[in-house]
Amino acid sequence: MVSNAQIRKQARQMLGGGIFQQQWLFALIVSLIAGAILGVSSIVVLIVCGIIMLGEAKYYLQCSRQEIAVDKIEVLFDGIKGEIGQNILLGVLVSVYVFLWSLLLVIPGIIKSYAYSMAFYLKVDHPEYTAKQAIKESEQLMYGHKMQLFLLDLSFIGWIIVGAFCFGVGTLWVTAYQKSARVQFYRNLIGESNVAN
Repeated sequence: MVSNAQIRKQARQMLGGGIFQQQWLFALIVSLIAGAILGVSSIVVLIVCGIIMLGEAKYYLQCSRQEIAVDKIEVLFDGIKGEIGQNILLGVLVSVYVFLWSLLLVIPGIIKSYAYSMAFYLKVDHPEYTAKQAIKESEQLMYGHKMQLFLLDLSFIGWIIVGAFCFGVGTLWVTAYQKSARVQFYRNLIGESNVAN
């Protein structure tokens, strides 16, 4: 597994280098749309969560593999295609499982959220997986790697603080950067050989 610094470098390369590059701006738009939809209401979120999170995972994954152009933001709604029931169920199960683990204490909830963090990418790569299979595969894939992903996420704290000083607008760029880094983390985790160096 490569270092978090290398993963962040790969994410910047995926986004085109500069924060006003076309790739970064379209990634920002996808994250903004997904965040707005997921922030509407808790019941709608629970139903739509899996669809939007799958679409967002697919967008970032396909952009990182250069399978689609960065302006193809309609991919965000690809969770409606195919196994819509399993896509909805995946979002519901991940949310419910993390919530239930969080009832024990906050730490088990955080640990499980990292254990399930690759489920949507796995579902994109393996559309035949059921929701439970994607979650189980994510747990197996993340075994021994949760701390590295936690530290990768933690490395964005400085960016988030600086972004917050810009009335929160700067955090939009950080969100796109962080999600791109997570995609690179996943690709490294599955041993994909065409990841940019």
